[in-house]
Amino acid sequence: MPPTIRILIADDHEVVRKGLAMVLRLEPGFEVIGEAKDGAEAVRQAQALCPDVLLLDLKMPALSGDAAARQVRAHCPQTRILILSGAEIDEAVLDAIETVDGYVLKDVSPDELARAIRHVAAGGRYVHAAVKAALLERPGTLGNPPEVRASLSPRELEVLRLMATAATYREIGQKLFISEETVRSHAKNILAKLNQPNRTQAVVAAVKLGLITLD
Repeated sequence: MPPTIRILIADDHEVVRKGLAMVLRLEPGFEVIGEAKDGAEAVRQAQALCPDVLLLDLKMPALSGDAAARQVRAHCPQTRILILSGAEIDEAVLDAIETVDGYVLKDVSPDELARAIRHVAAGGRYVHAAVKAALLERPGTLGNPPEVRASLSPRELEVLRLMATAATYREIGQKLFISEETVRSHAKNILAKLNQPNRTQAVVAAVKLGLITLD
């Protein structure tokens, strides 16, 4: 039996917190261990409870979700952070993705939310399709496509294609019959060659360059 995923919910609307807690408690293997009504309280409770997953609203009083995520990341690096927000997808939202492990919108179905929580808890990254589409449309510095393509080894391209899926680094290693540490080493090289800060942005850049597809 997989270990229980301990979840802290942070949202400034009580009805949302209570509704989420009710839904998540119906999921096998989930335990809601606390609720926070603003970003500052989310940081305090994360430090005290060390949840496996912090389910965090982006726009909250006292401390924004983005700022709270940065503080939680600094003090509780083992806690995975999943943004659940109804905010319009703008530059602030796209910037926030670099701080967290996943981003889903509040119109997400309970099944998809549960999948996202399990995925980030297992070490993966989960980005809602609408947010991913906005990332693809975002301008950025991608370098020279032929040079980037030539710099990636065949193994790095294999890893890159799997980075575009929901697979964790451990699962990528299992698929390619290499260790998780080797996958992480390839991923680090890929990020450097694509000049991107994280896995999500690297995948977006690779799609823009025609190196991979999301089909």
